[in-house]
Amino acid sequence: MISMTDSIIQLKEISFFYNGFQAIRGVSLEIGAGVYGLLGPNGAGKTTLMKIILGHLAPAAGGGRVLGTPMDAGLIEVRRRIGYMPESHCLIPGMDAVTLTAYMGELSGMPRQEAIKRAHEVLYYVGLEESRYRKADTYSSGMKQRLKLALALVHDPELMILDEPTSGMDPGGREEMLELIRDIAAKGRMNMIISSHILADIEKTCQQVLIMNSGSIVSEQHTRDFNSQDTSIFEVGIKGDPREFLRRLPKIQAETDRRGLLRLHLPADYPPMNLFRDALEAGVQIRHFRPSRLTLEDAFVTAIGESHAR
Repeated sequence: MISMTDSIIQLKEISFFYNGFQAIRGVSLEIGAGVYGLLGPNGAGKTTLMKIILGHLAPAAGGGRVLGTPMDAGLIEVRRRIGYMPESHCLIPGMDAVTLTAYMGELSGMPRQEAIKRAHEVLYYVGLEESRYRKADTYSSGMKQRLKLALALVHDPELMILDEPTSGMDPGGREEMLELIRDIAAKGRMNMIISSHILADIEKTCQQVLIMNSGSIVSEQHTRDFNSQDTSIFEVGIKGDPREFLRRLPKIQAETDRRGLLRLHLPADYPPMNLFRDALEAGVQIRHFRPSRLTLEDAFVTAIGESHAR
């Protein structure tokens, strides 16, 4: 059993190729206890990296440890301690939900009677108690997502890897799934890696965010930093030509964000209200003015843009 103070995953210089194409490029990272989000555009390497962590793929170079076990020793036994919710549907046609969930418990090493008991418990937990005897392939998309979560939970793993857990869900079902994930995390017994293309889902559920692009980790952020105000940086929207306004601010670093707003980095000795005086003297109007807030979208766009520029 891994201590909550230990690293759950350690990777060093991991690389992987598909038919000569380098899908993972020298990834090194350390994941501790808690809930980590994995973000990146399509083709960034997120799913490949998760399959390497699971032991489904062997890296071409590099190594590391998963739940304390060296990757080169083989991770078959480690999989008993991991719960995996894949993006694609993995349900066996013709099996009802309780039978399928118990079967997955047995595959993870649970005795049959214990697996059946646990299957009923986790299906109740994810909200499928009234449909647990229905054939899994008759479920709606949202119900299938809940069932996949139950399959990942049934053996009480130390680490859960969730790939697009809200895929195909309506807004109400999506929020209920996020609440389940938050509840699992709050109990503090399971660590999680969540991959999603929905930035809001990651922001609501994760403590740390890893951003991937082109097979590399390009940024790591803590979600507590998002939406916090930075009182030294201000967002300013200008009506008129901003060039004369900016000429009056030679000591102030300025940049334009994707919304067309100026982001002004003010020195400690420059009162923010002086911007209105400078705007008046420059013959422009300030129509938008507030302390800057870092969002996950800002961090994502910046990290991806910087990685393309390297």
